[in-house]
Amino acid sequence: MPSATDPPALWIAGAGGVGREALDTALAAGVPVAGFLDDRQHGATVRGLPVRRPADLGPGDLGPGARYLVGIADPTVRQRLAALLDGLGAEPFTLVHPRALIAPDTLLGPGCLVMGGAYVSSSVRLGAHSQVHYNATVGHDTVTGERVTVYPGGNVSGAVLLADGATVGSNAVVLQGRAIGAGAFVGAAAVVTRDVAPGEVVVGSPARPLRRT
Repeated sequence: MPSATDPPALWIAGAGGVGREALDTALAAGVPVAGFLDDRQHGATVRGLPVRRPADLGPGDLGPGARYLVGIADPTVRQRLAALLDGLGAEPFTLVHPRALIAPDTLLGPGCLVMGGAYVSSSVRLGAHSQVHYNATVGHDTVTGERVTVYPGGNVSGAVLLADGATVGSNAVVLQGRAIGAGAFVGAAAVVTRDVAPGEVVVGSPARPLRRT
């Protein structure tokens, strides 16, 4: 039975793959999870936890001092749900797996998710609601905007700038000092040797534009 001194339980927005991986991270970190928030699976039970529909919630429905983390890969959906939950008075919670490494002088914004095996190097600034997935790395002095995603095995070198909503795909490499524009997507295993424009999708080695989103 929770006591009055226990921290508020965490709600995970999204009951899909990333949401369940966020639950794995929470369990490893000893963070209690109250349930999931998901439009498609509401009313169901996922991993033994209830699933509620975000749109049905009103202020205070998640409990006093409610905390949340958006466990969804799509940065646009992440933005929408974060705004909805902020409006309900819930607080974004940053979740770090105990087997992730966070170097000194690094700041993680509210609502960030850092999974097991990830390494975030020195003097990095991760914007709110950003995600560093398992076995991904973020090099020294890198600065990200909000809702940035580095997929499993992605390697972001030092002093990179990742603008709002940028995504680095699985096993992709972004070389030192490059800039990835807002909403841009670096495809799996791509090697970025020059800056990527906002909304651009790049693939290959060296990475070349495929299209604009």
